[in-house]
Amino acid sequence: MVDKKDVVDEKSVTGRESEDVDPTQAPAAGQAGGGEPRIQFTAAVKPGRKRPISGDAPAFGIPITKRSQSIVSIPQVISAKDKDRLQRERENEEKNVTIDEHLMPHADVATRYQTKINMDKPGESYGLTSEQAASLLLEHGPNILTPPKKRHPFLKYLDCLSSLFNLLLVFAGVLEYILLGINFKDNFQNTYLGAILIVVALINAFIEFYQQQKSQALLESFLQMIPAKCMCLRDGKLAQIEASTLVPGDVVYMRMGDKNPADVLVFSASDCHVDNSSLTGESEPQERLKDNDMQNPLEASNIMFNSTLVVSGEAYGIVIRTGDRTMLGQIAHLTAGEEKTASPLAHEIDNFVKLIATIAIVTAIIFFGIAFPVNNNNASLAINFAIGIFVAWVPEGLPATVTMLLTIAAKRMANQNVLVKDLQGVETLGAITLLATDKTGTLTRNQMTATNIWTCDELYEASASAGVEKQVASLDRPGIPDMLHTFALCSRAKFDRTDVPIKEREVLGDATESGLLRYAAEQLDDFDNLATTYPKVFELPFNSDTKWHMSIHKKKHANGALTLYIKGAPERIWRLCNRMLTGVDGECVPLTDKHKEAYDATYEHMASLGHRVLGFAEMFLPADQYPEDFAFDKKEKNYPLGDFIFTGLASLQDPPKHGVREAIGRCRSAGIKVIMVTGDHPLTAEAIGRKINLMLGETKEMVAKRKNKKVEDVGENEYDAVVIHGERIDSLTDAEWDNIFWKDEIIFARTSPKHKLEIVRRAQSMGHIVGVTGDGVNDSPALKKADLGIAMNMSGSDVSKEAASMILLDDNFASIIRGIEEGRLIFVNLKKSIQYTITHSTPEVIPNLLYVIVPIPLPLSAILILVIDLGFELIAALSFAWDPPETAEGLMKLPPRKPVTQETSNIFRRRALRRTQSRFDEEAGVVISPENQTKMQQYMYKARQVFTKEFWVDKFENTGAEVLVDGPLLSWSYIEIGLIEAVGALTSFFVVMNRRGITPYDAHILQKGAGPPTNYFTDDAQPYKGIDGPTQVDILAEAQSMYYWAIMTMQMFNLFACKTRLTLPFGRYMFANRVTFYSILAGAALAAFIIYTPGVEVVFKTTRSLSPLYWLVPMAFGFFIIGYASLRMIIRRRTKPVAWNPEIQGLQMFPTIRTFRSMSIRST
Repeated sequence: MVDKKDVVDEKSVTGRESEDVDPTQAPAAGQAGGGEPRIQFTAAVKPGRKRPISGDAPAFGIPITKRSQSIVSIPQVISAKDKDRLQRERENEEKNVTIDEHLMPHADVATRYQTKINMDKPGESYGLTSEQAASLLLEHGPNILTPPKKRHPFLKYLDCLSSLFNLLLVFAGVLEYILLGINFKDNFQNTYLGAILIVVALINAFIEFYQQQKSQALLESFLQMIPAKCMCLRDGKLAQIEASTLVPGDVVYMRMGDKNPADVLVFSASDCHVDNSSLTGESEPQERLKDNDMQNPLEASNIMFNSTLVVSGEAYGIVIRTGDRTMLGQIAHLTAGEEKTASPLAHEIDNFVKLIATIAIVTAIIFFGIAFPVNNNNASLAINFAIGIFVAWVPEGLPATVTMLLTIAAKRMANQNVLVKDLQGVETLGAITLLATDKTGTLTRNQMTATNIWTCDELYEASASAGVEKQVASLDRPGIPDMLHTFALCSRAKFDRTDVPIKEREVLGDATESGLLRYAAEQLDDFDNLATTYPKVFELPFNSDTKWHMSIHKKKHANGALTLYIKGAPERIWRLCNRMLTGVDGECVPLTDKHKEAYDATYEHMASLGHRVLGFAEMFLPADQYPEDFAFDKKEKNYPLGDFIFTGLASLQDPPKHGVREAIGRCRSAGIKVIMVTGDHPLTAEAIGRKINLMLGETKEMVAKRKNKKVEDVGENEYDAVVIHGERIDSLTDAEWDNIFWKDEIIFARTSPKHKLEIVRRAQSMGHIVGVTGDGVNDSPALKKADLGIAMNMSGSDVSKEAASMILLDDNFASIIRGIEEGRLIFVNLKKSIQYTITHSTPEVIPNLLYVIVPIPLPLSAILILVIDLGFELIAALSFAWDPPETAEGLMKLPPRKPVTQETSNIFRRRALRRTQSRFDEEAGVVISPENQTKMQQYMYKARQVFTKEFWVDKFENTGAEVLVDGPLLSWSYIEIGLIEAVGALTSFFVVMNRRGITPYDAHILQKGAGPPTNYFTDDAQPYKGIDGPTQVDILAEAQSMYYWAIMTMQMFNLFACKTRLTLPFGRYMFANRVTFYSILAGAALAAFIIYTPGVEVVFKTTRSLSPLYWLVPMAFGFFIIGYASLRMIIRRRTKPVAWNPEIQGLQMFPTIRTFRSMSIRST
């Protein structure tokens, strides 16, 4: 087995032969001078603006002074809560001392932990004594992760119930029962009203509580990652003990299939490889040795981390960290320290509820004060009126409507393999402006695949899907059969079964050998019998000293019966050869300088693409020296060690998943910035990024190479792509972070979990709505912190799935595109639904105002208002969930609803300054925050802000964002269509009363009454113009029934008027959603049931005598609404045309499967 570090990157970066060059120390592709990668930064500027000339830019790392641009970029603003979190993180880092054991001699580490090891015979190490272990266990505690603090579920439910909206409903419900106590007989119907309001609040709280409980198990999944038992050497005896009893200094033994029980320093290893992908993002198993030359502990070859899996070999090590101090524990701490960011939808609904609540409470109080004297000091009537006003303003059905619309959308997404854990995540996915994606397992398959083969001085594509037949490897090409036999025979990887097709089999073994084996199996006809036909007689496995793997087989040739195959690090294999294969049957020629040049060029080309490169050779053993029964012996080394025939090179890569290229292309076309955040090597990350539309432009180093000048001389405006190494992240300044995020194309490589978290925080501090995809444990803190965390189902760890708000069931990145479309669609439909739903508030509020101010008889009772909100309106509002997009591709051609520019970023940060009571020193370029403020001072500051000019400027400042409830929507609902419906309903109300003998003036006189209290429109009322009390009651009931029916009828027309945003409310689109018509029928049936069903009128005080002839009045107003909506749309088109996204040049939208074809063919 071959290690990536020793093969791919030995030459992939420098193009020179070097045995000990590490990928992390290598210069980036195209970098001048071969030094450390560097990035120059200037003042942050808005993309698309003219950038400053390089010579005028401030020096790297110098505080930003006032800039020449019209906009000064405000640095990141840190809240008091963030300061506390940062302080906790610093304290935790001090408690968990940084790992440095990987840089120390083994004897010094043993001394530090007072343990005894035997380097020559590790199995005979003494380890700790039982007494030492017991003492250390008391000192350090058990080797488990601290379980999360739990709050009682009932208290959590009360938190949900205490939201402003639910408190409003409960308060209104309680008032209804108070009213019942004042006058039980007249207010008996309030029994139903109060109960309904309180039940609605309880249900809303339960829905929110249920969603919270579903994600409670996040940190608990970390606890299950530590193995239950492990092999430990104590008192010189090897025994199996509970992993929870391990202490620093214990000597542990690990072998293939074991899960590492703690962070361990290796002091002896034999062919040991560990799978670090869930912790570091590295796509293939990493070799573990006793020696190390890496500074970064995450890249150290002698450290094995807690919970990682040993995939081959065995090792002995000293436990150096346990429990919360391990790398896994620190990730768990990062995850626990992050609060889930409220979704944009939740924030906007919260703002809307606050607005409505303020209006409802203020108007209810004001008009209660007016109603009391106007209605002859009738307290019961005034309270009833105030409650009616309050109920009319509050859209009781809004939470249920939003929740049910999101639930319907979530079910639709589940059918497309996108599982939504947090309902509001449905809309958040459509709102994201930045998508930070992991590489391994997310963009790529996490499965090494053969890509190129170079043999007999010809370069071939491994995949037949490349599209160029003459350059695709096939068995009739010289050298290809030799290479395929080496792939298949010189390998320790095996298929798990042979009774199913090749594609359905699992490979057991090293990732690289697995890729070669699978490719050979697909190409060779009789693969399953190959090992039997050519049995292995001798083998030398790969090790870190030789860096090659040799096997000898009984395979006859012209000069004997044995054939030797060898593969390994290309430069090592090349040195062992003196001939090169040129044809079939072993035809070869001596190596020359030309061969060496061709080898160097091919190797450099393959490695520069981020591929893993292996060299291959063979030797036909002569029968006179190696007869068929020759006994090879490792100790005697009686096997050939040179003069081989170099057969060629093969490169492998972890290829992109199918559909990824198009998915990222569509994301970018939709105005979403896609960045890669990976723990893998920068070259590998960039190579993949350039194949999948993530990176199209030139980096600073590429520009320098093309223009033949120094990297430092390249101006900030000359490049728009950056690749950032994780080692630089901790030292980046605010200005440097901003400059990175203003670039169009970004890759972060060699990142740790803490780096990923910081990247998310920085992006959010600019106003980005951040989506994060990932599948490893290392992704969980960022997944939780992000506005939307997206985990992989099949390849994802349990921890990542618990931290995420959304899970891709098929691990297909392309499913995100369908989710974004669905998210954008549900936002549009939610907005239409709310626009429709709150329109009826005006025709509900105005009659209550007229009832007390004019006064007139109450056209609409509180119970009927509730029936509107929770009856027909709820049914009709839900129908919007099934509305399709107005145009096929329109949603994905519009920019995100909250685009991020420098102007909007500054507005976002300026508001953060106000919230945190900070100020921005423009000259120094720093944010100055207040210190040691008490809670009372903070509350007083917030109260004073309401009376400042800045507060209201911020509230109404145009940020270019589209929010769920905005000015045009409120204007439509409360002023324009709301007033039309109010006029139409009042007209219908008075038409009915007039037909029954009561003119509007008479209605005013009757309601005003002759003396205290008002004594008309009751059963025992005195006659008026010959109309007795029971008849007055019946007339009012019929008029109120008509008012209710009028609102329903006009809302049916409004339902269609609200459907379109880009087109007129006519044509085929009006009939695209059948559910609309079902909802109209259901709503009309409910209204008819309430008005015309015997017995129901007792509860709702309606009447069955309402004539259908009256329906024509609201229908006429309904047609007027459609006409008004059409005129409004025409005017809006001309004054505010739709702004589509500009096209991005260079996007490759052909299927990702063609990415197996390397750049070599295009370049030639």
